[in-house]
Amino acid sequence: MIRNFEDFCRELLNAGFSLGSGGNDEGVFTLIKFGWDELPPPDCKIRWHTGDADTDPWEWRMRVLEERNDIAYGKVFFRKAGYITKEWYPYFLAARRENRSFDEMYGDGLISNYAKRVYDVIREHGSLPIHIIKQLCGFAKEDKSRFDRAIVDLQMGLFITMCGRQHKLSNFGIEYGWASTMFCTVEHFWGSEVTAAAAEISKEEAEEAITGQIYKLNSNADPKRVKAFIFGR
Repeated sequence: MIRNFEDFCRELLNAGFSLGSGGNDEGVFTLIKFGWDELPPPDCKIRWHTGDADTDPWEWRMRVLEERNDIAYGKVFFRKAGYITKEWYPYFLAARRENRSFDEMYGDGLISNYAKRVYDVIREHGSLPIHIIKQLCGFAKEDKSRFDRAIVDLQMGLFITMCGRQHKLSNFGIEYGWASTMFCTVEHFWGSEVTAAAAEISKEEAEEAITGQIYKLNSNADPKRVKAFIFGR
């Protein structure tokens, strides 16, 4: 049973990946077996949205980014949040990108112009909070849905990933409001080691490896959902 952040990280490293939301495994797999609106087992101390960094799964998503270097978090499964460990990230990269660069996939018409605008800004600056990305991209209010879609599309394609959070600053340099999620390119987040490992794995090998791991974790996983989980579509 997962009782705290340390337990969660240990089990996640063993599993390799997991949906981030509790209670809904989408027919594949999640480590957290109950959602924020469900009561946990009597002997479980985990509670959603309490703000307790050790026992609140909502806090864990940022803790893995700020305290570790072997776990990525973002909207990577079914356009919803999930975790992928450093060990398994090359397999997902090989499955979804097939050793093609962003520019190659854009040239093939597989990436929207809006996503390219967002990616180019992030690539140029290294890492940025989402409110600054929106400003630098020049998106108008009526473009909000296109911007939001581009951010998720880029995460699903494993081109960008969450890398922390940052508060807005007033003109006097004082933090205010809710913290904004920060994004960077996957290459910036992992360095060359993960992308180099992905280059040695074929799409077919990646699918076979991830599929095998999924069925070890959940022998009843839905085959159609497994495909979508692996390839992001």
